[in-house]
Amino acid sequence: MIYYVDANAFRDGDGSINRPFKCIGAAANIAQPGDEVVVKPGIYREYVAPRNAGTCKAPIVYRSETPLVAVITGAEEAKNWKKVKGNLWKTTVKNSIFGDYNPYTTRVYGDWYFAPIVRHTGAVFINNSMMFETTSLTECQKGKPDPLAWDQEAAKYLWYTEQDGDETVLYGNFQGLDPNKENVEFLVRQNCFMPEENGINYITVSGFTICKAATTWAPPAAYQDGMIGPHWSKGWIIEDCEIYGSKCCGISLGKYLDPENDMYFTKRHVKSPTQMERDAVCRGQYHGWLKENIGHHLIRRCHVHHCEQTGIVGRMGAVFSTIEDCEIHDVCTSQQLGGAETAGIKLHAAIDATIRRNHIHHSIMGVWLDWQAQGARVSQNLMHDNTRPDGVKQGPGAMFNTDVFIEVGHGPTLIDNNILLSPVAITIPSEGIAVLHNLILGGFSLINSGVDSIINGQREPRYTPYHIRHRTEVAGFMTILHGDDRIYNNIFVQQHKIDDKKKTAADADYKAVGTAPFDIFPTYEEWADQFDLEKDPDMGHLAEAHFGHLPVWVDGNAYFNGATVYKKEKNKLVDKKSKVTIELKEKDGDYYLKTNYDKALKDFSCGILSTECLGVAFEPEQKYENPDGTPITFDRDLLGNHRSSETIPGPLSSTSSKEVLVWKHLVL
Repeated sequence: MIYYVDANAFRDGDGSINRPFKCIGAAANIAQPGDEVVVKPGIYREYVAPRNAGTCKAPIVYRSETPLVAVITGAEEAKNWKKVKGNLWKTTVKNSIFGDYNPYTTRVYGDWYFAPIVRHTGAVFINNSMMFETTSLTECQKGKPDPLAWDQEAAKYLWYTEQDGDETVLYGNFQGLDPNKENVEFLVRQNCFMPEENGINYITVSGFTICKAATTWAPPAAYQDGMIGPHWSKGWIIEDCEIYGSKCCGISLGKYLDPENDMYFTKRHVKSPTQMERDAVCRGQYHGWLKENIGHHLIRRCHVHHCEQTGIVGRMGAVFSTIEDCEIHDVCTSQQLGGAETAGIKLHAAIDATIRRNHIHHSIMGVWLDWQAQGARVSQNLMHDNTRPDGVKQGPGAMFNTDVFIEVGHGPTLIDNNILLSPVAITIPSEGIAVLHNLILGGFSLINSGVDSIINGQREPRYTPYHIRHRTEVAGFMTILHGDDRIYNNIFVQQHKIDDKKKTAADADYKAVGTAPFDIFPTYEEWADQFDLEKDPDMGHLAEAHFGHLPVWVDGNAYFNGATVYKKEKNKLVDKKSKVTIELKEKDGDYYLKTNYDKALKDFSCGILSTECLGVAFEPEQKYENPDGTPITFDRDLLGNHRSSETIPGPLSSTSSKEVLVWKHLVL
């Protein structure tokens, strides 16, 4: 059955082609497995909550008839503005428009939220750009941009809110523009397209613009909402969509509502938020967190931008999912919000998740995989400018900047064939990480750091789970011993300036490029010598080994412009003479890499890597393999080209001094 929806129809109909529904929700109430909902061009100011699930063989498909021209939005037009003074204007709206959720009395708040300044989940937009909230009418009237904003031009447009009886009062400083002549909107609804119930499986959403919703802060031990998301289900496809303007999260692949563990730390204070995360993992299995029930989502060819917490978020619900061929940018760059859980992509428990061929830039972080990145693979991505602009300070409560952050995981986690150009490239207070065939212009950070705390004068270890291989069931818990990393066949170039030479790799913002931070770890032979299998084990004597550093493997890397070198690496190229340059050039939305490292590499080569040669991650005893358990041979580069037996380090199988196209503009 095909149902048709047309916001511009004369009157509401029955969903037939000649008498279409006027709202998508009417079709979402009745669509059954195998049905398709075709949405005509128009603006759909509604919250769509699909009621019925599809099946694996017969999904329910929601499709914009013309790509991106059907717009689902959580905003309403803001009209009847009256000038107060200078550039300051005012309008009022009845609170009845909000139902039981008023974004202008609801503040951004919850576990792992650190910003001291009160911000509301509502917002005002001018010409599709989110304005900046102020804390006073005086601040709004002055019209000075927030110096912490990455985009100072956007930060000039300010809004303020207060309550007056049963009305919400909105003030705006539009910098000389007349809001009655511009497109001014305000957030009303919490979500745009998201089921109210769990288990609404196998839904496809294709070709929509989804924008402007008053989403709430989405930490891991809480219900996580977004403008669009599957709400604890299986088998969704979100494709060819533009998603922007969320107060917090754009796409949520995340956590269901567990009333007994929802913002427990924030509400009750008596248990640590880390303990609540451990509880959430174990309780999740009671609530159906199994491979058969949850995850397996596909996010592809989406343009996700200008969201204030994350572009894509997910706690446990993103297992076995793929995020590919997306462009994600301008995430958490206003610095109006501050806390953990902020990145272009922020996933907890990304078990067997694949993040590939994406372009992630100008965000507080590129990809942040927190806890349980077991079997996760970050591959063939282009990441750059995931760092504050020069002269902009870190906001109160805001996180540091990096391209890839793998936190307190036990592996195996693959980071391969990426171009990582930000000043901090890879942050790994984790173990079991394989970094293969990348071009890296930033430092490794939080090495042997960022895990445990000293509380009441004693070490408080942060135990995190690992899982049955390629499953969600918990196999055990362990703190991070650090090490167990493989650093093979990368190109390291020290191109960014090191602005603080007192920093070490234990710091989050360490910008010295190279592998010297791994000098503190033993080789495998040194580590294995602690265990004599010919003798009966001495438990007390071996305790030091059981809680000591794990070994690392470093080989086949090339180092330029003073990049540091792991002292025990054997097959390597260290060039202290050549001046290697890396330049990323944008032309009409396409990105080209220009470099001269081809000449500096000369005849240096390294071997083809494979699952077999990488061994197993120590704690889960799992191979670096595909989600289905089949082995990987790393004989394809960032662009999918074949590597020869005489392969070279870096993400490209062959080198050239010419410009190489590394990202093709996303045409939706």
